[in-house]
Amino acid sequence: MQTLNLDLADRGYPIYIGINLLDQPELIRKHVCASQVAIVTNETIAPLYLERVAAIFDGYQLSRVILPDGEQFKSLEYLNHIFDQLLAEKHNRTTTLIALGGGVIGDMTGFAAACYQRGVNFIQIPTTLLAQVDSSVGGKTGVNHPLGKNMIGAFYQPQAVLIDIQTLSSLPLRELRAGFAEVIKYGLICDAEFFVWLEENYQKVLQLDPQALTYAIHKSCSIKAEIVEGDEREAGLRATLNLGHTFGHAVETFQGYGNWLHGEAVAVGMVMALDLSRRLGWLTDNEVQRGLDLIEKAGLPIIPPDKLKKETFIELMALDKKVFDGKLRLVLLQEIGRAIVTSNFPMEAFQQTLEAGDQLCR
Repeated sequence: MQTLNLDLADRGYPIYIGINLLDQPELIRKHVCASQVAIVTNETIAPLYLERVAAIFDGYQLSRVILPDGEQFKSLEYLNHIFDQLLAEKHNRTTTLIALGGGVIGDMTGFAAACYQRGVNFIQIPTTLLAQVDSSVGGKTGVNHPLGKNMIGAFYQPQAVLIDIQTLSSLPLRELRAGFAEVIKYGLICDAEFFVWLEENYQKVLQLDPQALTYAIHKSCSIKAEIVEGDEREAGLRATLNLGHTFGHAVETFQGYGNWLHGEAVAVGMVMALDLSRRLGWLTDNEVQRGLDLIEKAGLPIIPPDKLKKETFIELMALDKKVFDGKLRLVLLQEIGRAIVTSNFPMEAFQQTLEAGDQLCR
C-alpha cells in the first residue's frame, strides 16, 4: 500500500492506494467518528462490493442506499433519494457517508454529505479508474442540471480516499479507457516525463498490469493533490485540470447525459484543445500528433458528434462554469507538460476548431 496526504490544514486527508485494501477494515474505520454509517452505491456496484464493505461496519448502525447506475441519474431528484433514506433511518450529524462507486456516486455522495444537516463526514471508495485518478480527490461534489454539467454543487473534502485497484478487475474496457483519458490529461498539462511514460506503457495500464496501474494512479493522484493544495477552490492553477472539459461538457450535454462517458467526451475535448493550441502557434505538429496518437491508441474517440454544430457548441460552452464576465476561459497547451488558462484567443481560430469536425489535428 502507498499513502499520499493531501495537505489542506484541518481539511487534509490521506489517499490510500493498493491491492485488496477492502480487506483492511481499520483503514476505513479509523476515519469514522461515530456509530452511524450510510453506504451509497449503485445497482451495478452493489452486487460486487456492497456486502464486502458493509462487513467492515459490523456493529454499526448501517444504511445501504442503492441508486440507479448512470450519468443521467446524477440529478437533484436522485440526490433527494439519499436524503430520504438518511432521514427515514434517523441519521444525525455524526453519521459518515461512504461513496462506493464511480464518479457519479462520489460526486453525489459528497454533495449529500455537504448538505445533510449542514455537513457530515464522508469517505471516498472509488471503483472506476476515472474516479480513482480524478473525481475522488480534491473535494468537487455536485449534480448535473439539464442545461449544464456539474452546475449545482460544493467544494467539500472527504475524510479519506481508499483506492483498491483490485476493483478495476470488474470494470468494462470502455469505462477503463474513459478513465485513462484523465490520466493522459495529467501528462499533457504539467508532466512531460509522465506523458512519455504513458506513451510507452499505456497498454500495460489498460491491461491492468498491477505495477503499471499502481504507478499511473499514484502519479495522477500526486499531481492532483499538489495542484489542489495550492488552489483548493479553483481560483487559478486548479483550472488547468479542466483541459478538454469545457469542450467535453458541451458534448455530454448535447448528447444527453450517459450516452457518452465523461472520459470519452474529455478525450474529444483534449483533441480540440490540441487543435486550437496549434492554430495559436503554441504547439508543434509533432506535439499535436503525439497527443492525438496516445488518445487514439487508448481506444478513445477523437472527433465530436457529427450533429454538434458550431453554433450549438458555442451556446453550450457559454453555460460553462469557466465563463467569467461573459468571457469563455479555455485550458490550452503551450507545450506538452505546460498548460495555460486563457480567454485571450482569436475567435476565428476558436471557430475553426469547432468547425473542423473529423479534420481535427489532421
